[in-house]
Amino acid sequence: MKATIYFDGGPEDRQKFQAQCERSTSALRELGICPGKVVALLLHNEPLLLELMLASRALGAHYCLVNWHFKAAEVRHVLSDSKAEVLIVHADLVGQIEEGIPDEVQVFIAWPRERTCKALKIDDVSGESARKYPTWGAQRDALVRPAITPDRPGSVMVYTSGTTGMPKGIRRMPPTPEQIELYAQTARIALGIQPEMRALVSAPLYHSAPATYVLQAVLSDAHLWIEPRFDAEETLRLIDSQQITHAYLVPTMYRRLLQLPAEVRRRYNLSSMRFVASTGAPCPQQTKREMIDWWGPIIHESYAASELGWITHIDSEESLRKPGSVGRPLPGAVVKVFSEEGEELGRGIVGLIHARHGAVPDFTYANDRQARRELERDGMWTLRDVGFLDSDGYLYIVDRHSDMVISGGVNIYPAEIETVLATMPGVTDCVVFGVPDDEFGESLLAAVQPIPGAEIDVAKVQSFLRERIANYKVPRWVVFHEQLPREDTGKIFKWKLRDPYWKGTERRI
Repeated sequence: MKATIYFDGGPEDRQKFQAQCERSTSALRELGICPGKVVALLLHNEPLLLELMLASRALGAHYCLVNWHFKAAEVRHVLSDSKAEVLIVHADLVGQIEEGIPDEVQVFIAWPRERTCKALKIDDVSGESARKYPTWGAQRDALVRPAITPDRPGSVMVYTSGTTGMPKGIRRMPPTPEQIELYAQTARIALGIQPEMRALVSAPLYHSAPATYVLQAVLSDAHLWIEPRFDAEETLRLIDSQQITHAYLVPTMYRRLLQLPAEVRRRYNLSSMRFVASTGAPCPQQTKREMIDWWGPIIHESYAASELGWITHIDSEESLRKPGSVGRPLPGAVVKVFSEEGEELGRGIVGLIHARHGAVPDFTYANDRQARRELERDGMWTLRDVGFLDSDGYLYIVDRHSDMVISGGVNIYPAEIETVLATMPGVTDCVVFGVPDDEFGESLLAAVQPIPGAEIDVAKVQSFLRERIANYKVPRWVVFHEQLPREDTGKIFKWKLRDPYWKGTERRI
């Protein structure tokens, strides 16, 4: 491996990192990890996480990335459902999840590094809970036999966000050599992956997209900066001081960068940047346009999902020409739009998006094969996203089917309203959803996060929207929040806002 990892301001020792990867591979094998087995990783953004991903992959095993915000019940579900045999967890996280660890899981702790503790404001990592378990460092560095690697590498196992019910684990078949090569080609187009690139990642690596990004970067011998968390000004400083050329960012990060004072933004030289990859959450048109105006035509977006992999790609020039589109299918990908009844729809007609990429092995949901079968049609899968293909083959996402609001018998897609509302001066974030209405069945509510100090109110929000969209799409209710609940990838936990309004009702729509 010729990649170089940067974490504490300088490069990690390449030979030492390579040796630790090999020893972790051997140590996992000593613990019984082999093709098809599952290793759960509950770790902050650190080189150790990448080391263990590579080690599990080398054994043909699944590495299950666990959200470090999870508490005991959530972790119990993931560990039990995935049938994980080993859990490696940072010491500061043990206390919040210990009651959820099944007895049969072998647990090892790792001490977070000083940089992580400072960035995440971790005060205490030496609790009694953590000291009950052996350390991974001791296990890795014990005398072990060389590992024998399988013909096919292992892969990531992630759990869906769980917007409804408990999250589902995505388990893939091992990739063929042909799929590995095609996937590398896809990564070059959708993510900009190339040898010797100087790449920055600060998105949480428990999500499949940034985890895939760092893995592909390392496999391509990149220089890779891993940050414990995203900080807008620190991102600019790193780009300037380290001559970063590539980055993985999500729309929430764009917003935070754009909200920096003008004098701060002018302080840093960003001319080294060549490619920014983004996925995980739709990027509002205005946000993307402002980033292109600032950083140049280097902003790229893809439609992707943990189940599907990367499906489409659109560059900056195309985004300005086709505002709102997520691009055309990547080489090896197929996208079709079907009606609820299974009829393939023509160009410009809204329906359920189905897709598949030949580089991505088939998958199943752990312990729930029926859920996987329900998504399939003609060898493709749908995540119930609603959209259409235009006459040039560009895909547009209208909304998620589950988010559609039926008010007075009229179908309304909140994403359309959110896209417009996000452009209102004084609005930093927003989400729209349906709430119970005795007369119309559902009515629209907009949850709005204003920019601190902004003078906006309900009437101004509704007036702004009436000038831009049909009156029936203007939310009847507007509620202001100091902070909307979001995942680190930028996805809003819409259910956390929506569910209280439906509590005590006999229906959900």
